[in-house]
Parts: sequence; C-alpha cells; structure tokens
Amino acid sequence: MKEQLTAILDALGLAFWIEILTEQPRCTYFFGPFLTRGEAEASQSGYLEDLEVEGATEIRVNIKRCKPENLTIFDEEADRRSPLGRFTSLSGQTL
Repeated sequence: MKEQLTAILDALGLAFWIEILTEQPRCTYFFGPFLTRGEAEASQSGYLEDLEVEGATEIRVNIKRCKPENLTIFDEEADRRSPLGRFTSLSGQTL
C-alpha cells in the first residue's frame, strides 16, 4: 500500500526526493521517491557516504517535492576541466 501511495504522489510531483549537488564532479543527483520528508532524511546518509567514498567534494543536500526527469545531471563541460574525471555509478542509486 505504501509503495502505491508513493507512486501516486510521485506521478503527481508530490513525492519527496533527495537532491544532492556536488562541485567536484559538478553533478546533481536525485534519490527517491519517498512518501515523507522524514523517510528521505533517514535515507540521505547512505547516499552521502557513497558520494564521499567516490571523492565528491562540496556536497549540498536538499529534500524537496519534485518530479525529476533525470536521476543524474552531469555537467560535461566542467568534467573536461576536472582532473577527477567522471563518476560512473553510485551503489545506492537506481537507474
């Protein structure tokens, strides 16, 4: 039942998502959907840990209601200037 309600809220753009922005690499990641803000807050530490292990820097987190079109938005122009290169995957992200 919870999954169905989450799916309905997601379809309406009312589900909660974790938006994580990193400067190095310059990316925006979305994790979710979640039924409540509290569920999203409780889950964010695992995603942050994955990014830190991958070497991401200047990490910012927002929890918001939205309907992301893409789960990862990568700034390719910034990547070409970066010595760290591109992230290929995160263990907790569903594609």
